[in-house]
Amino acid sequence: MTEAVNPFHPIDEEVVSSWLSRLDVSERTKDLYRLGFRTFCEFVCATGADFDNLEQLAVIDFKYHLKLERSLTPATVNAYLAGVRSFYAYAEQYGDLKNIARGVRGDKEKRGFKKNALTVEEVHDVLNEIDRSTEAGLRDYALINLMVRCGLRDVEVVRANVGDITKKGKTHVLMLHGKGRTGKDDYVVLTPSAHKHIELYLAERGELSKDDPLFASVANRNPGARLTTRSVSRIVKTAFGRAGIVDEKYTAHSLRHTAITLALLGGATDREAQQMARHADVSTTALYSHDLDRLKSAAEWKVDDMLGDD
Repeated sequence: MTEAVNPFHPIDEEVVSSWLSRLDVSERTKDLYRLGFRTFCEFVCATGADFDNLEQLAVIDFKYHLKLERSLTPATVNAYLAGVRSFYAYAEQYGDLKNIARGVRGDKEKRGFKKNALTVEEVHDVLNEIDRSTEAGLRDYALINLMVRCGLRDVEVVRANVGDITKKGKTHVLMLHGKGRTGKDDYVVLTPSAHKHIELYLAERGELSKDDPLFASVANRNPGARLTTRSVSRIVKTAFGRAGIVDEKYTAHSLRHTAITLALLGGATDREAQQMARHADVSTTALYSHDLDRLKSAAEWKVDDMLGDD
């Protein structure tokens, strides 16, 4: 019988499992850390270096290997490095390895936004192309309409339950388990236009409990199961494609980007938009308003006025 290969060789898999079990992070983050550290182990083995005598330079070389040889994005490089840093912090505290990853900086990400926002016309095009004669169509319409009106992240959509729709006073809200949060302690306001289509979709599904997922699969193999972030991405990408929006800069996150942008264009203050977006720091929201102000007040328009038409 062939012995199973340890992907973290020469680090014992039990050590890796112990490290990950102690982390107070989401399962998604654990998966990223696991992948990052496994990739680091593969890199060290390929160089023939001795794990017990590695120095900080090994982690720095790994960073540039990811960036230059594998051409990974800064975000991916930083996620992998975070896994390596986390493991060595654990190994130093509970084992006998020194923390060679301490002080290794991540890769600098490009300024600006990674995803494009949709115009008002594009939003309508996307929604109008969805066939609402089926349960899947009602779901996709309600899901996309909610994300673009309230700025939800894909993970927030996935975590939402039927019972998370409640009222504050006379206003419907959706309680959220946000990014980096431990519970459903935040919310977005469900305007009538957002709430109506969710209700139409839920009515189509029939009797539900408060713990049922707000958005569910209609696939034959797992009907009623909670959607995954990958499913949400596929639903949004398909809807974009039907509306003729085919570009890698348009993803599910573009809907959140669109909501924040339209809020600011509609007159919301940075603080008001921050509350909807649930940004931890208003400076993150200010990036959006700065980008809009840059376009509206660009000095290039002044130059054009001076030079006139050619």
